[in-house]
Amino acid sequence: MDNTVLLVVDDANTLNALARLFLNRDARVLRAGSGVEALGIVGREPVAVVVSDDLMPGTRGVELLSRVRDLSPDTVRVLLTETADLPAAAEAIARGEVSRFLVKPWVDEEIVRTVEEGLWRYRMVRSLRHGDEATLHSIAETIELRDPYTRGHCDRMAAIALKIADGLSLPEETRRAIRLGSWLHDCGKINVPEAILNRPGKLSAADFEVVRKHPEWGAEVGRLANLPEEVINIILYHHERFDGRGYPTGAKGTEIPLEARLIAVADIFDAMSSDRPYAKGCEREEVMRVMGVLRGAALDPELVDIFLAGLTP
Repeated sequence: MDNTVLLVVDDANTLNALARLFLNRDARVLRAGSGVEALGIVGREPVAVVVSDDLMPGTRGVELLSRVRDLSPDTVRVLLTETADLPAAAEAIARGEVSRFLVKPWVDEEIVRTVEEGLWRYRMVRSLRHGDEATLHSIAETIELRDPYTRGHCDRMAAIALKIADGLSLPEETRRAIRLGSWLHDCGKINVPEAILNRPGKLSAADFEVVRKHPEWGAEVGRLANLPEEVINIILYHHERFDGRGYPTGAKGTEIPLEARLIAVADIFDAMSSDRPYAKGCEREEVMRVMGVLRGAALDPELVDIFLAGLTP
């Protein structure tokens, strides 16, 4: 089942309190009082999300979640940790053993939101792996619904990017990757809380750091789903800049894969041209002027020239 949540805590009262959070929600909750019991459950049936306390006798939570990853790579792994153990939890995330961690004492709403996002991610990975293009497009539309400012953005980006691909005479396989990458480039935003995505005004530094992680989160989903390398490149590198001042890797120039450099041109053009709830899109002349300013800085100059030439009457 794609809605199974396994809660792993050695204290029965705490385990019951966690389970009560998911009453009347779309989740099938299983419980385990030890790492050994939890591994037995994961070994015999699909589990979408595991939430484990770290400080347990025998098998600690970090070790358990590492073994869960080996048994079921798609399972989203959430660690409940003490403040003093935050560095170890962060290292576990960097190693890919843990998907998310929450600090005790936990906030009920935060645990529920994290699990619900984990269930969505689990379903998304499975759908991406086995879905046809119609399914992938539907997933992209669902992701856009979480951020009302970007509605329709993926389809417009795909149309713009494919025009640039025409100018480069790229092969059909690459054109398909560009189309899929346009649709799925922001799939990592599933891990960004909606409260951050929909917050009006300028984000705090801490919130912006969360947003900056979405390319890496999305690329991880793409790898789990066995998406083509060119699609994963678009997801991972679409916020890099030609001058090396982008994120998440700081790649520059032709270190950035061609398909990602191409998507960046389409992304910025659409962002500037489209009306948003808080601002009207710029006129074409102004967009062309700004794209010229960004040529060689944020954007690949050759691709900007090809794009602007296609816009010129």
